[in-house]
Amino acid sequence: MKKPGLDATDIRILSAVQRHGQLSKSRLAEIVNLSPTPCWARLTKLKEAGLILGYHADIALDRVVDFTLVIVTISLTHHRKADFDRFENMIKGMDEITHCIATGGGMDYVMHVFTPSLSAFQNLMDTLLTADIGIDRYMTYIATRRIKSQPPDVAKLVRQGTK
Repeated sequence: MKKPGLDATDIRILSAVQRHGQLSKSRLAEIVNLSPTPCWARLTKLKEAGLILGYHADIALDRVVDFTLVIVTISLTHHRKADFDRFENMIKGMDEITHCIATGGGMDYVMHVFTPSLSAFQNLMDTLLTADIGIDRYMTYIATRRIKSQPPDVAKLVRQGTK
């Protein structure tokens, strides 16, 4: 996939909205050191190009509700495109699964599953295992506490990628 041509100002804008979320026109312009109108025009172009997928709040979930976070690795029985598509389509429709990435190597997928209890997690896994989606084996890891959770620093990745 061809990467869009971004300059240093575009990267500063992306970094600012990644770090601070939605900002007023004047505040964003102040952070990226650009006048408000051209700054807002660039932000609009970045959105239209599909580079900003949304704005999110980082909720202290453990202060709101009791939950169980389980990291699950899954290996499928077969590795045809139809097998991956069938599995991924089911996963996309399950709200309890908040992250799912396809991986190379020994396992095919790594997922983050949030449920209100361990028994609710097991019910979800029973649903997956009885569905015709080709799961061969899975391993679970119960998360005990969050040490670090943050998006990657886009500006740093760009700098390192151009070296």
